[in-house]
Amino acid sequence: MENNNNPLLDQLLISPNIYSDPYPIYHQLREEDPVHWSDAWGCWVLTRYADVVAVLRDYRRFTNVGRIASFLNQLPENVRAEIRPLYDNFTVGMPNTDPPEHTRVRGLVNKAFTARVVEGMRPRVQEIVNELLDLVESSGRLEAIGDFAYPLPAIVIAETLGVPATDRDQFKKWSDDIVAFHGTGRPHVETIRKSAAALLETKAWLLQLIEARRQQPQDDLISALVAAEERGDMLNETELVATCITLLTAGHETTTGLIGNGLLALLRHPQQLQKLKEEPVLIGAAVEEFLRFDTSFLRAWRLTAEDVELGGKRIPKGQTLSLMLGAANRDPAQFAHPDRLDITRQPNLHTSFGWGIHFCAGAPLARREAEIAFTTLLRRFPTLTLVEEGVEWQQNNTFHNLKTLPVIIASGH
Repeated sequence: MENNNNPLLDQLLISPNIYSDPYPIYHQLREEDPVHWSDAWGCWVLTRYADVVAVLRDYRRFTNVGRIASFLNQLPENVRAEIRPLYDNFTVGMPNTDPPEHTRVRGLVNKAFTARVVEGMRPRVQEIVNELLDLVESSGRLEAIGDFAYPLPAIVIAETLGVPATDRDQFKKWSDDIVAFHGTGRPHVETIRKSAAALLETKAWLLQLIEARRQQPQDDLISALVAAEERGDMLNETELVATCITLLTAGHETTTGLIGNGLLALLRHPQQLQKLKEEPVLIGAAVEEFLRFDTSFLRAWRLTAEDVELGGKRIPKGQTLSLMLGAANRDPAQFAHPDRLDITRQPNLHTSFGWGIHFCAGAPLARREAEIAFTTLLRRFPTLTLVEEGVEWQQNNTFHNLKTLPVIIASGH
């Protein structure tokens, strides 16, 4: 394998700076070694837009099948036996399969997120946004993640699936624990044990919910998926559970990040904030720019299904590629002034929702939630001020989400 590993670049990938501001690191990688073998992460790290998009488009040469197993296989054998549930869950469902399995599950899920269905959800999303902002109005302060960016998508996806409101905080905790193992570079045993335990608890909880929907179907997505499973030609139980877990975790983690990261970007770019206040019609383009400028999902994985050549390097079959979506979104070969926030940017073909057959099924819903969230927030609280010293990032190199984002929402507080 021609890896010509550069240990200095590897040090950057595991430095604490990658959590709060990964972009200078991505720029250096893209300039010095755009197809970089990382000993620290145990995979190839791709940072050019053209390479990332080419890989995402070509599921035959760059497959989703087995990519999580390949990551987990770096663990000692006794640990692998212990975390079997993670293997089982991450070998089925949309993100871990390619056609024909992927096509079958995807067709079912797509029906829940068509433009018409999402447009029909607008009044309820607006209602939730209003209720969340009502709760903080009198205090004059907003902890934008805990008070707003997290509960909004969590409530929306929970209601879409049919999860009881009383279980929402519990599934948030499980969701955080399940996705934690994605963000550690090479597998970290304790983190993975925690992920596997959370997965088992989530699965037991979901199976109860699924059984309740079998007895008494309702107008929700779990009932629709259960009906598909019962037809026998669409889903088996493992796929059903894995699909629900994917929707629960992906349905709020990334939208929380979109709202949080987008708000932080706006508050740090007052001229862009002012422009959006003056021209609310720009909200659609602004959301696309938030997605490009600081995506909450920094990297996707693929496995090489055959020997390939990328960036002049020969990569054997069965190798893991880490596609740095955040780096692709700031590639100057694709975007003029990539480090500049520009809410009027056109065209804006960012990679934040993926590309090709694995393009994010929930993208229409995420976009709509963000548009309503920002429009309402700026209309109701025109004097938003960032409390810079309270900004804190999660320690994860895949999900780039804020822990806290304190904002003063009214003058005089």
